[in-house]
Amino acid sequence: MKTVIMLLLCAAVMPGADKNDWPAYGRDPGGQRYSPLKEINRGNVSNLKIAWTFRTGDIYRPKHSKPPAFETTPLYVDGILYVGTPLGRVIALDPLTGKQKWAFDSHIDKDLGFGDYSHRGVSTWKPKNGSRRIYIATIDARMIALDAATGKPCSDFGDNGTINLRDGLRIPVQSNRLSDYEETSPPAVIGNTLVVGSAIADNVSAAQPSGEVRAFDTVTGKLKWKWDPMPDYAKTGAANAWAAIAVDPVRNLVFVPTGSASPDYYGGERLGDDLYANSVVALRADTGERVWHFQTVHHDLWDYDVATPPMLFEMKHDGIKIPAIAIGSKTGNVFILNRETGKPVFGVEERPVPRSDVPGEVAAPTQPFPIKPDPLTPQTINADEAWGIDQADRGWCRAEMSKLRTGTIFTPPSIQGSLFLPGNVGGMNWGGFTYDAAHELLILSSNHLAAEVRLIPRAEFNDREAEGRRLNGDWEFAHQNGTPYGMMRRILLSPKRIPCTAPPWGALIAISASTGEKKWEVPLGKLYSKLPEKWGSVSLGGPISTAGGLVFIAGTLDPSIYAFDAETGTQLWRGELPTSARATPMTYRGPDGKQYLLICAGGHQPAGDQPLGDYVVAFSL
Repeated sequence: MKTVIMLLLCAAVMPGADKNDWPAYGRDPGGQRYSPLKEINRGNVSNLKIAWTFRTGDIYRPKHSKPPAFETTPLYVDGILYVGTPLGRVIALDPLTGKQKWAFDSHIDKDLGFGDYSHRGVSTWKPKNGSRRIYIATIDARMIALDAATGKPCSDFGDNGTINLRDGLRIPVQSNRLSDYEETSPPAVIGNTLVVGSAIADNVSAAQPSGEVRAFDTVTGKLKWKWDPMPDYAKTGAANAWAAIAVDPVRNLVFVPTGSASPDYYGGERLGDDLYANSVVALRADTGERVWHFQTVHHDLWDYDVATPPMLFEMKHDGIKIPAIAIGSKTGNVFILNRETGKPVFGVEERPVPRSDVPGEVAAPTQPFPIKPDPLTPQTINADEAWGIDQADRGWCRAEMSKLRTGTIFTPPSIQGSLFLPGNVGGMNWGGFTYDAAHELLILSSNHLAAEVRLIPRAEFNDREAEGRRLNGDWEFAHQNGTPYGMMRRILLSPKRIPCTAPPWGALIAISASTGEKKWEVPLGKLYSKLPEKWGSVSLGGPISTAGGLVFIAGTLDPSIYAFDAETGTQLWRGELPTSARATPMTYRGPDGKQYLLICAGGHQPAGDQPLGDYVVAFSL
């Protein structure tokens, strides 16, 4: 009966959706990542084998940035697979063989120096009487409409098929820093409207490009509306929506996840709560009018973005049916709200948090904490809790941690250096949730890594940067121009490249939607090939669930994709990949009637010990 209810709910938000398809990044507009297919199930998943492999040819090492990250979740509609790549290409594939039908190249400048050089997928739309379109938002901030049958640009959309998303911002992109404004996630589609956010370099300056969310007509590309998350801060940018946006067509609502205002680690130029940064904001789909907002972090000083795509689902609480939205954060906190009102279902407390000792900074005196669910990761650490694979590593970690300001979550950055847990990787990152309606479970992955952050007085910055780069390549430096302080940060790893926090370093977790209680938790993946699986791995990529009672997930630093029992968390299968997969899988039923599981494997460099890849790998029974 629960499965029937789930199918009815999906039909309500996706008119005409085929249960065999995967027509959106999260499968349905609300991002549940649940498939009603069940040919692959708990009884036979151990028999999965590779059916075919396709290589995009898009392995590339830029001159001035990290390698591109192939984080794509492909679409499957009308019997064709559509794959986007971080180099701005769209490829149509035969779902049974993986053979290429057509390819489109947007000809990006591959060496522009992109910070988050990644791509997570394309979007699609089809009018009642007309041809299907595929939309890609490229890393160089163009939105391009393609004919799904041919891969040719739609000449009636924008300027011969293209919109330049750098145009029309409140704080414009500087001509000498075009790479500061990017697109990494696919646009959301609601009715005949495309809604798109942006990815903005975090720590370059206080006056980074502004993070407006904009809506465009699916046919003409004409701007319909735009919404600015920082309307009261004339000189402050970012607070942008770089994670995937969710929509509710029935309620005419768009749910926007925002990140921190610029820069991440010093807020003296943006005093106050920085509404609507670090929030989920509900907007009217036809006008962009704000309906409600919920802020997960006040006056962010930790890079605690709402990196997780919001997920829409129906739940029962105290016998009442609630249209809900789940919000994850890099803090490791999960907030479950009524999506019509923005009110917390289980309650939220404002709790006192540590003050800043940095001149010019005023940290928020309190931060919101959900009553339920409990935090998914530890949120406090000190030097006595340093971990190491042996005595030497543990001693090094303890010595480094003892130099830093430590304590509870929301301990602010300092000139002395502060230790954050979770660090800037999360907690929860862009991998996000899946919702298994049959078991009423929210299922997600979490990370457990600490980060060290130091603020550097402006007069000392150049010397400290030069010294740090010479001594240790782990440090990331950022100028934070327009503020009195630069910044240096690193994930705290021992000399043997092992985290200074106790394992597991990554986990897969299931939460009861009706009670907010944790149902099960299991370590996920392997950080390095020679380490035990029980220690887990950091994960960048999310789970999906199916009517076969399964949860599939990759995203870890080892070259694997996993299947777990949705009810118990028991690992049932591990599929070997040619390299690690920094992506979320998908599943579809092909024209031959068989169910396929698909994952894009692009490696995790510079992290981990797996090579770069360009693989699209399909499994079947």
